[in-house]
Amino acid sequence: MKLKDKVIVITGASSGIGRATAKLLSNEGAKVVLTARREEKLQELEKEITTKGGKAMSIIGDVTNKEDFEKITKMTLEAWGTIDGLVNNAGFMPLSFIKNLHTDEWNQMIDVNIKGVLNGVAAVLPTMLENKSGHIINIASSAGRKIYPGGAVYCATKAAVRMFSEGLRQELSPTYGINVTSIEPGFVSTELMDTISDDEIKEQLSEMGQMTPLEAEDIAESILYAMSQPRRANINDVYIMPTEQKQ
Repeated sequence: MKLKDKVIVITGASSGIGRATAKLLSNEGAKVVLTARREEKLQELEKEITTKGGKAMSIIGDVTNKEDFEKITKMTLEAWGTIDGLVNNAGFMPLSFIKNLHTDEWNQMIDVNIKGVLNGVAAVLPTMLENKSGHIINIASSAGRKIYPGGAVYCATKAAVRMFSEGLRQELSPTYGINVTSIEPGFVSTELMDTISDDEIKEQLSEMGQMTPLEAEDIAESILYAMSQPRRANINDVYIMPTEQKQ
């Protein structure tokens, strides 16, 4: 169990990829810190993990709030003394056509998908720098590599996460031994699609052919793979697509 007793903070842990990752890493012996805005969901997950003998702690927090992330870090250090990993998973994907001017949603995507990642890194980095070890996982997307109508802002935010991840790796890995990985999934069956409010996008998606999407557990497995490598090996990018997805 290569992750035994490693302390790993997971954002967006109340559902989807975050939830699946927390359960898998806990099964591998990690101490998982569960954070999201939905307290009831977090507490349910914490109970599920601890009932099975795992170690989990839930902390309510909003990744867009720098003070919340500082609180999460402080409580984690008080409870378990260190932070070995961060899974920046919280995301927001209300696709829309630019002409429909869903500007509030644009700003929310920037706040969650970019600023949320920055806040997480800023909060845990001092501990990792002191330890000269750690692993930062940023959940980007295949959408960060290619643009499509209705995804202009979302794709831009995920492209930013990809670039930021590589910048982090270049600055941190050679000097401080901190590994950085960008996970870039295609279509995954999660609650992200439920955030879409643009009627034209909804109609377009309903007309798409049936495709078997990835499951949250598939992405959790890719995170485990990256985090289980020896310190000498940094998995820079994991690009994982549904077998049936064409683009």
